[in-house]
Amino acid sequence: MDSADIRLQLEACHARSYQWAKQCCDGDRTEAEDVLQAAYLKVLDGRARFAGRSSFVTWLFAVIWRTAADEHRRRSVRLDRLTPLTDEESFACDDAGPAELTERAERRSEITNALAQLPTRQREVLLLVFYHERTVEEAAAVIGIGIGSARTHYARGKLRLRELLEGTEVHDD
Repeated sequence: MDSADIRLQLEACHARSYQWAKQCCDGDRTEAEDVLQAAYLKVLDGRARFAGRSSFVTWLFAVIWRTAADEHRRRSVRLDRLTPLTDEESFACDDAGPAELTERAERRSEITNALAQLPTRQREVLLLVFYHERTVEEAAAVIGIGIGSARTHYARGKLRLRELLEGTEVHDD
C-alpha cells in the first residue's frame, strides 16, 4: 500500500479512529487528539507498517491503542472512567419526543456506568466488538492478547454487563 492509499484509508476511518482514541484516553479530547496525531505520524513516517494480516481499521486501532498505552505509561495515568460512547448531539432525533430522548439518555448513562464497572480488558473487548464493529479476533489483535483470552473477556464481559444492567447476579457454573 503506497502513501496515497494510506492517506485515503486514514481519511476514510478518521471519525471511528478518533472515537477509539477518545475511549483509549479516558475521554480526554486533548489527549485523544495528541494520541491520534502521534499514531498517524507513526503510520505516515513508516514506524508503523501495514502488513495486510488484518483489515486496515483493525491494524490502525492497534496502532492507536499502543500509542495511547505508551502515553499513559509516560504520564502514569490509569484508566478509571469511560468515555461516553458517542457525542450527545449524535443522538438528537427530530422524531423523538422529550420523554423518548430522556429515556435514551438514561439508558445510555446506565450502559456507560455499567461498562465503567467492568475490568479494563472486558470493557475494551466489548467496546471494540459492539461499538466499533470489530470481531472478537480483531479485538484481540487490537489490544494484543490471544484470541482465547479475548473470547473469555468477551463472554465474561457480556455476562457481567447483563448482571449490572438487570441488577441481578448470574453465576457462571
